[in-house]
Amino acid sequence: MEKISESIKKKDHDAKISGRALYVDDHVTDGMFCGKLLHSARAKARIAAIHLPQLPEEYFIVDRNDVAGINRVHIVLDDTPVFAEDTVEYVGEPILMVVGPEGKEVERILREIVVVYEEQEPLFDMRKSDVAFFNYNYAKGDIDKALAEADRVLIETFQTGYQEQAYLETQGIIAYPQDGRMTVRGSMQCPYYVHGAVAKAIGCDAKAVRVIQDVTGGGFGGKEAFPSILACQTAVAAMKANKPVKVIYDRREDMEFTSKRHPSICTYKVAIKNGEITGMDIDVLYNSGAYTTLSPVVLQRGLICASGVYRVDNLRVAGRAVKTNTVPSGAYRGFGAPQTFFAAEMMMAHVARELRVDSLELREKYMVKQGDATSTSGKYHFPVPLPAMIARMDAITGYRKKRRLYKKQTGRYRKGIGLSLFFHGCGFTGSGERDYIKAVVQLRKNADDTVEVLASNTDIGQGLKTTFSKIVADTLGIAFDRVHIDNPDTDLVPDSGPTVASRSLMIVGGLLERAAARLKAGWRAGEEQLIEERYVQPEFLIPFDLEKFKGDAYPTYSWSVNIIELEIDTLTATHKVIGAWGIYDVGVPIDLNILHGQMQGGLMQGIGYASMEQMDYNDKGLIRNNSYSDYIVPTAVDVPRLVTEFINNPYPYGPYGAKGAGELPVVGVAPAYIAAMENALGISINKIPFTPEDTMKVLQEANKA
Repeated sequence: MEKISESIKKKDHDAKISGRALYVDDHVTDGMFCGKLLHSARAKARIAAIHLPQLPEEYFIVDRNDVAGINRVHIVLDDTPVFAEDTVEYVGEPILMVVGPEGKEVERILREIVVVYEEQEPLFDMRKSDVAFFNYNYAKGDIDKALAEADRVLIETFQTGYQEQAYLETQGIIAYPQDGRMTVRGSMQCPYYVHGAVAKAIGCDAKAVRVIQDVTGGGFGGKEAFPSILACQTAVAAMKANKPVKVIYDRREDMEFTSKRHPSICTYKVAIKNGEITGMDIDVLYNSGAYTTLSPVVLQRGLICASGVYRVDNLRVAGRAVKTNTVPSGAYRGFGAPQTFFAAEMMMAHVARELRVDSLELREKYMVKQGDATSTSGKYHFPVPLPAMIARMDAITGYRKKRRLYKKQTGRYRKGIGLSLFFHGCGFTGSGERDYIKAVVQLRKNADDTVEVLASNTDIGQGLKTTFSKIVADTLGIAFDRVHIDNPDTDLVPDSGPTVASRSLMIVGGLLERAAARLKAGWRAGEEQLIEERYVQPEFLIPFDLEKFKGDAYPTYSWSVNIIELEIDTLTATHKVIGAWGIYDVGVPIDLNILHGQMQGGLMQGIGYASMEQMDYNDKGLIRNNSYSDYIVPTAVDVPRLVTEFINNPYPYGPYGAKGAGELPVVGVAPAYIAAMENALGISINKIPFTPEDTMKVLQEANKA
């Protein structure tokens, strides 16, 4: 590996390990009020009346009437109310906030509020929804001809469920008026998203809003859009009270009422002629929940990934994100890709079974290579290292031999091994970086020749402070401890875009590398200097047309192969993970220790998504799994053997050859896990999570046969 890949102590290590790091709930100021939200208890209803108890002095009710600006949260489409208006659309929709100096008294007032609802018929089943928030489709070749001329057409439907981000720190925001401005701070991924939303909600000029990211205890997408919602509510409350207001969700509130991964239903029609795959017709359905939030971009990525890593010359993909009366779905690591990659990989496995050929051999026959067309008629411009990655994984796991060995087992304990191939498109879809984000970074050299990194991207546990500092220090040729980086403050840093989409290191890190090179070239010892760098889209890209859904969706791709090996106890239906392996192409790793942590964490999240993270609504629309006692996530004890490796595949437009990493590791784990289940039990599985309860049903049916 390159010298830049060598691991060093993280920038925030000492502050976190010593307990000095301050999270949002650690901040206390004189006169700070506590805020608690009243959430709707009905999934769909008209609010007929609200009966309030007597309010003690200094206690306030904050609702839609207090929103000085627009009672909508600016996300993509501005349809999410800051506070509910005449109706509620899901259990948990914020109706009002109670604010006051003592938390226990706020909670007492909250319990005594009576909302009179005129209930309406809610809709929970996405298949029955006739409200499509977003509808995209694209095609290439002649899929109708391929279907008409096929010897046979295989049709299967795949279903994925919710997934909770399960970050360590719950949602939390503080807002306070100061010198005619509103300052908002808290746990968040995207300070400038919050900045734009708050300015619209409180009806002021952007210059009158300041947003500070506090140390953040994890996000995984859950703190991309939701902090904008909570920040608007808290800022409105602070404006009315003219006091600092803090709102911190408890764990049950967080799990019940914040955004999850979009559930999906994907139907695949695969045309087969003379033993060859000649086309795919794919229909994708995502459950957006009650409001749109980030559904358009989540759906776009899901559709782009719908044919997996495979060449399909005749292809048609159509997708919808539909409304239901459930909590709005949002960003989650992988951002729409895990749903369709699960379907694509399982479909290829089932096609192989139908054709009586080895599943991996079929995949190798159709997987893309450099120069091939992408699903959206773009181009894979750079090397695709899948063959070498497969060979390495087979060498360290014995995959091919075990796959044959585990077929047609008998006895109580049965083993299985499964493999998946996948990618993650790096950065924003299409021309988003050029047209919408327009990232800007700055480097400030101080008179003592230390250098400050000025960028709005946040370190939420993924080590961004460390990797940014390494890039700048190494480029300048100065010591790592001479580079400083603080949590973003919109008064102090330019808008370099959000911390999402595996873009921060590749895009923003690349800007910092170029800024550092310019600073080095013009270095003036003992003087203050400020260097600014702006994003310019690479010229090699095929322009992406969103209306036609055509062109280069991403500048490059990160690639991975996962293998999961399981043992199934057919008496108790429990799953035991024997081993989990991942090999990853993220260009040149900037810090190996950080990346191993990222990949191992993503592997664990994917195992949970595949096997145990079951989340359901009751018949009233309330999430049943609202604590860690009934929403189960995997721990290190569940996977005793966890192996991650990297290959060197430099991306010429990334800093030191690096490209996207953070989203990649969770994308393809589920199909590898389910393929191992199929290998062990000799069955077809079309849903996740596939829990021990699901396994027991399958085994009981087999015993009846």
